[in-house]
Amino acid sequence: MTDEQSAPYFGLQERLAKTTDAARPQAVKKRHARGGRTARENLADLTEGAAISEYGQLAVAAQRSRREGDALLSDTAADAVITAVGPVNALLFPPLIAQTAMIINDYTVLAGTQGYFHHRKIDRLLTLAAQDKLPIVMFTEGGGGRPGDTDVLVSMAGLNVPTFYRWAALAGQIPRIAVNHGFCFAGNAALFGAADLRIATETSCIGMAGPTMIEGGGLGSWEPSDIGPVSVHRKNGVVDIVVADEAAATAMTKRVLSCVQGTLSEFQAHEQGALSAMMPSNRRYAFDVRKILHHLFDVGSFIETRPDMGRAIVSGLARLEGRAVAVLASDCRHLGGAIDGESATKAAALYELAERWKLPVVSFIDTPGFMVGPDSEADGAPRLMSELFIAGATLTQPIIAIFLRRAYGLGAMAMTGGSFEVPRYAVSWPQGEFGAMGLEGAVQLGFRQELADASDDTARQALFDALLSEMYAKGRATEAASYLEIDAVIQPEDTRAAIAAALVSC
Repeated sequence: MTDEQSAPYFGLQERLAKTTDAARPQAVKKRHARGGRTARENLADLTEGAAISEYGQLAVAAQRSRREGDALLSDTAADAVITAVGPVNALLFPPLIAQTAMIINDYTVLAGTQGYFHHRKIDRLLTLAAQDKLPIVMFTEGGGGRPGDTDVLVSMAGLNVPTFYRWAALAGQIPRIAVNHGFCFAGNAALFGAADLRIATETSCIGMAGPTMIEGGGLGSWEPSDIGPVSVHRKNGVVDIVVADEAAATAMTKRVLSCVQGTLSEFQAHEQGALSAMMPSNRRYAFDVRKILHHLFDVGSFIETRPDMGRAIVSGLARLEGRAVAVLASDCRHLGGAIDGESATKAAALYELAERWKLPVVSFIDTPGFMVGPDSEADGAPRLMSELFIAGATLTQPIIAIFLRRAYGLGAMAMTGGSFEVPRYAVSWPQGEFGAMGLEGAVQLGFRQELADASDDTARQALFDALLSEMYAKGRATEAASYLEIDAVIQPEDTRAAIAAALVSC
């Protein structure tokens, strides 16, 4: 091969080299000094170094009229976003199943801002993902829209960008996971928020506008770290899972993504005999439902979502005999397990995720019902709690209901998809108790006159205790099963097998 013949080849290699981290040593050094990783480092970790098909690697920002040479090729490499298709979790699943569409914003290039070709690259990959039914992982870090793309002469305000519509339109069509580290503002935040499931590092700040836009709107001067920190978003439901750093975020992304990729052939299970001891013998005592979940599902498989929001409900993903499921559970340690508006919103989100990702739901119930009272109503209870019924009614995936203890009123019904007739299988542990409302309230309401007529406080308490005991006997699990309110009563150690058997035909 002559020098003349080889020149295009070496020209290509040189051009491709401009897109690598090695072409921006100072930017990479600065990134590492702040504890971050580069986009290509995240890509390599996500795919475990496997071969990928990258799209638009040679793109640069639409700024040829402003920049040239290395200032264009290196400083605007790939127009601040890597778009690729390749395998994720290739060691667990066949190549076809492992194929994933990946969109990784590059903060070392123009602060990960969204430019003309940046959007075109994302649009191209969203189209391919929709066409080939590929799940999408999107790393969203970036400063939002970029006003400096001076080469663009075919758009005035840049509002005819299809990216946001196309991304949102994929909801329920293919799984979409958003991952964020660092600053994520404006358009980047809109993409993050519209994902099915959202993972963020502890140092993330996510807001629908950055400092410049906020100040320009006359809303004051703020540091980027003041806008949408994770300490706020972990409580309001913007972020589903919080992790320490990008390495942990990538590892969590793989775990979550695997839930939609298929069943694992290898798994471990705890010895189930210990479950009974996790429930207190006194019905008035609280217990840690998370210990039950971690013990019942495959070892190490339970992933909790939104743990700091709506704490009367525990939600998440898990596996049972290798099969992925969505999980709901009452947490009696918060509000006694009563479902307030925020918990209802959290539970509805879990139903919606299960529907989008085609996952069966396993629901563990121990609730006195919905939270009531003036404060609850002021928080929007009639709307928020009713939306949980809507989410349950539109869920086409099977529900397995496990009644751990209390199952009272509309709240218990909402946790089974809206009615006890909805679950594919509804079983109770022996200590289960059922009723239209909490037993204590039912006695006080139903026997108000008798209690008022008691001769003194001692007699009144004795009558109350007797009536409560009688009502408990009528509402215990075996009675509910005898009236076909539920399908069966089982021992705690048989729960795992009962769920697995119920899921066989699902």
